[in-house]
Amino acid sequence: MMAKRMRHALLASLALSLGACSDSLGTPDNVLVIAWNIDSINTFDPARSSDIVTNEVIANLCDTLVTPDPEDATRLLPGLAERWEQSADRRTLTFHLRADLRFADGRSATAEDLAWSIRRNLQLGMAGANALREYGFRLEDAEQRIRAPDDLTLQLQLDRAYPQSVIMQAIGTHRVSSLLDRQTLLSEAVDGDLGNRWLGRHSACVGPYRLRQWSAGEVAVLERNPGHWQTAKLERVILRHVAESATQRLLLERDDVDVARNLNAEDLGALEGKEQVRIVAVEKPQMYFLDINNNDPILGNPKVRLALRYLIDYQALASTVMRYNGLPRASFVPLGSFGALDAESGQPFRLDVDKARQLLSEAGYPDGFERRLLYGTPLYSAPVAQHLQHNAAQVGIRLNLERMTNGQLFTRIFANQFDISLHSLDSNIPDAHGMASRLVFNPEPTPRKATGAMPTVFASYYSEAANRAVESALLEPDEARRQALYHDLQRQQMQDGPFAFLFQLNQVAALRTSLQGWQWNGSRSYYAKAYK
Repeated sequence: MMAKRMRHALLASLALSLGACSDSLGTPDNVLVIAWNIDSINTFDPARSSDIVTNEVIANLCDTLVTPDPEDATRLLPGLAERWEQSADRRTLTFHLRADLRFADGRSATAEDLAWSIRRNLQLGMAGANALREYGFRLEDAEQRIRAPDDLTLQLQLDRAYPQSVIMQAIGTHRVSSLLDRQTLLSEAVDGDLGNRWLGRHSACVGPYRLRQWSAGEVAVLERNPGHWQTAKLERVILRHVAESATQRLLLERDDVDVARNLNAEDLGALEGKEQVRIVAVEKPQMYFLDINNNDPILGNPKVRLALRYLIDYQALASTVMRYNGLPRASFVPLGSFGALDAESGQPFRLDVDKARQLLSEAGYPDGFERRLLYGTPLYSAPVAQHLQHNAAQVGIRLNLERMTNGQLFTRIFANQFDISLHSLDSNIPDAHGMASRLVFNPEPTPRKATGAMPTVFASYYSEAANRAVESALLEPDEARRQALYHDLQRQQMQDGPFAFLFQLNQVAALRTSLQGWQWNGSRSYYAKAYK
């Protein structure tokens, strides 16, 4: 027994690097080891996070008010709150918190800590602030509208009668409702940042795990929080940064990792049917798209953007590099969301070079133009970028490709320093509004004045008519009419919207069969439920 413990302790240390040994000892019984491209992580602050990888990690560090059911993301389960109710006028949400909420050091957490945590998003004005602002919350009156009547009760006062399903998903399951350790963050604050800089390398919230180690571009180690109300089954989770699919596959086959998260179609196909390995997939509310800078004098032309949609051979990609990874979809609303167009209506495009050439001529660019296409490290991004480059050249569009880390890509996008980029965005609610609020709506026509992670802002897209359409659909009380409004909006955006949507992504992973209890849905993965 002592020898086995020593062997597993050694392996846990080796798991922080790729290792040079040819023989594997297997992963420890009490540790979940995941091979994943984690180069986009640059914070563990729920108020700042905006990329998909970081959001998943934070969801396993920080509980939210409610949580999506692992089996059905549209169904809500208790989280920090054990029960909740909405007032008759739909303007007040009251949450009754668990009595056993504790921070990592054992101190009790209160509703006032939670109210402070939610208001903190507005104080910092980072990505999390937008999730609150779009439902009427403002820093000026946050103290009155986000409050704790007692230690176990949180109340949110809404500015309008939003659909209950929308507000519960948009705020209740969102990381903005994480319960942060106010005492620790205030003690670590620098220049009034409320602990934001400190959270670049630490975690401080109520959740099943806490961050034990973070080495950017190498590894993140999560350690079980022993005082959590629902004890995680495994002691640690090790997220190893492995960018290459072939390396992830090798590590999985050697039993050096339990889960491989970024396998390409070729490696997934090679693993199918292998003993001790199983492939799992789930449809995600995540869209992969061309982000087009509408501030550009050429790309700002709707006919130019429409031409780009006809330069993709969707079915060819779906049967090759996107096999396992996604299905063609041109609508901004993912399948499985309320208000989504069906699969056929949501993908009216096909490769049509002549149509693209005609549209460019009508736009005034019969000889094409030259622009730069940025893309990140997802394994399918390079082939998709090269595919578009090849087809675009046939109509005179010269696309210069530039590959970079995901972190670098988002830095460029957020600064509006790009022509065209390839990346993805996930919806935080299974409702068309989850995407319409960020991919169509823009509250401020001047990008420099806007804050928060809104792609419309970074793409310099502003349309008063589109804004009105989003607002009307959100507040429409008749469900059938509301759905019809979203259908109309999707059709309009497919023709002249600021983005060209290509695929709805799947969440695909290969697991060792020794790993049990792996649960995920389109919204999140649940590390605490896994066991061996």
